[in-house]
Amino acid sequence: MTRLERDSLGELEVPAEAYYGIQTLRALHNFPSTGQRLHPEMIHALGLVKRAAAEANREAGLLADELADPIMRAAAEVADGRWDDQFPVDPIQGGAGTSINMNANEVIANRALELAGRPRGDYSYIHPLIHVNMSQSTNDVVPTAFRIALLRVVEKTTASLEGLAEAFAERAHAFADVVKVGRTHLQDGVPIALGQEFGAYAAAVRRAAKRLSAAAGELLEVNIGGTAVGTGLNAPPGYREHVVQRLAEWTGYALRSADDLVDATQNVDPLVAVSSALRTAAVSLSKIASDLRLLASGPYAGLGEIKLPAVQPGSSIMPGKVNPVMAELINQVAFQVQGSDLVVSLAAQHGQLELNVMVPVLMHNLIQSAQMLANAVTAFTDRCVRGIEANRENIQRLLDRSICTVTALNPYIGYDAAARIAKQSLATGRPVREIVLAEGLLPEDVVDAVLSPENLTRGALPVPVGAAGAARR
Repeated sequence: MTRLERDSLGELEVPAEAYYGIQTLRALHNFPSTGQRLHPEMIHALGLVKRAAAEANREAGLLADELADPIMRAAAEVADGRWDDQFPVDPIQGGAGTSINMNANEVIANRALELAGRPRGDYSYIHPLIHVNMSQSTNDVVPTAFRIALLRVVEKTTASLEGLAEAFAERAHAFADVVKVGRTHLQDGVPIALGQEFGAYAAAVRRAAKRLSAAAGELLEVNIGGTAVGTGLNAPPGYREHVVQRLAEWTGYALRSADDLVDATQNVDPLVAVSSALRTAAVSLSKIASDLRLLASGPYAGLGEIKLPAVQPGSSIMPGKVNPVMAELINQVAFQVQGSDLVVSLAAQHGQLELNVMVPVLMHNLIQSAQMLANAVTAFTDRCVRGIEANRENIQRLLDRSICTVTALNPYIGYDAAARIAKQSLATGRPVREIVLAEGLLPEDVVDAVLSPENLTRGALPVPVGAAGAARR
């Protein structure tokens, strides 16, 4: 069954059971881009904007109660997620998001008609454009809804990063007494505590969360009420303030009207800032994930200093193999987020004059990046980081075989002697401590103090250099 709908281009048969209408149907034909739909948060935010707009128009005397009430009820249902399945438009589309806005207008109009006891498609009573879109333009509706949706998703991303930072901090505390070989250039460097490595991971992730939260603060400025180009054409006095106030109340965000609506309609640099923060978080996470894969390599022919939880069999051909799949997940999501950041940058710079028409691809990539990071980081935290164990026996074995401790002896025996000891240790396989004692370069108590975990990982000079020299003589 279908119903016949008309627009300025002609007529189309729309499925009778659909709440969307002819313009949504045209968008389905025109933009088969990704095969995906709008993110639910975007749909719900559109419902909030339409509800607030209808209320503001009623207060301004432009929309009669018998029309405003069913429109507001229908919009509230959209905001609550009841009609997500009626938003089939592809997120990447031409028209600066016109099809997104019209999808919302049509769904709300037809549901409002139903609530008013009228058949779907009876636009002579409640019209998608005349009534639902009153005082609005795609150019202020979609960006405002987008910011609300992105704030909600980024909130989840930030929470996931904070949870990961806490998990790394907990592991850092658990590994505080584990001294291991520190490496620079992938070569043995100087000793470091495994807890210090994990503490650095916690700090980097915590910074990423703070950076993202700060960038998201710029999303609180919205351009609703600016209509087409920011001049507010066709919006009644008080409309903008009413809509922003209601949206702030309903979302719990301190939303405010942009100081310059023309600027807010033309320029999307706040979105670029959020994308940059997501990209930076992804870069840090990918580096950390690669570190964990390297530290867990083996189990016998790699570093094998940590053990990652086994979450699935690793190979269809190699029995018993277990792969670091959760860390690999983070790497791949990070690659995707960094690629999306480039898309956002290109879209931002290709907005011309009074409007950036590339908002749909900005929206799709930003929401996708924030959602992917939130999901992946939460899984990584719960299924990997919280269960990481130190392979203490192997860590000690590698430390004993390494010459990395010789640097701590520099102040006491001199660089040349330390270099000679290092070379001898490499050639013979004898531990540094053993060679120093055998050659009588330092007393045993001094060697033990200098090579203690506290000194090796905290930069202390446990024995005054002069006293050590006197003891040697």
